Amino acid sequence: MDFKADHFSLLGLPRQFRLDPGQLDQAWRDLQGAVHPDRFASAGTAEQRLAVQWATRANEAGQTLKKPLRRACYLLELAGEPINAQNNTAMPPDFLTAQMERREQLHELRAARDETGLDQLASLQLAELETAYQRLAVLMDDEKNLSAASELVRRLLFMDKLRAEIADALAELD
Repeated sequence: MDFKADHFSLLGLPRQFRLDPGQLDQAWRDLQGAVHPDRFASAGTAEQRLAVQWATRANEAGQTLKKPLRRACYLLELAGEPINAQNNTAMPPDFLTAQMERREQLHELRAARDETGLDQLASLQLAELETAYQRLAVLMDDEKNLSAASELVRRLLFMDKLRAEIADALAELD
């Protein structure tokens, strides 16, 4: 195993956005099993330290590839097309307007403690995220249009943050 290998190579997976979740999970478990520090309990200090480093590396790879947005960012970075979310904040006005309206709606529903409304908003947000992820898969894996994929990932960052805020609002009601 090469400690400097990218996450995909480390887990023996194709370098693409579309990944089979079961295959990803199995690859991560296999790697974890091979490098888990408990397997090296009777080894020397240096080997134990190396096992901890490998286990950490395996966890980092698994967590990055498991989450679609993190996987997309990582793929774009590997391809030399970083999203530069901090420096590149330009978004189409209609997208920003829709996001502001959705945030206002969230604020109103949260203040009213409207669980039904929050559930509906969560469903709408998840549906839009799913559509965007499907489009992202086409852009990255099929069309290899990394520039458009990078732009879509920046939008997805906004959308996913709102999804998390809706989930938090729903959790507050429990």
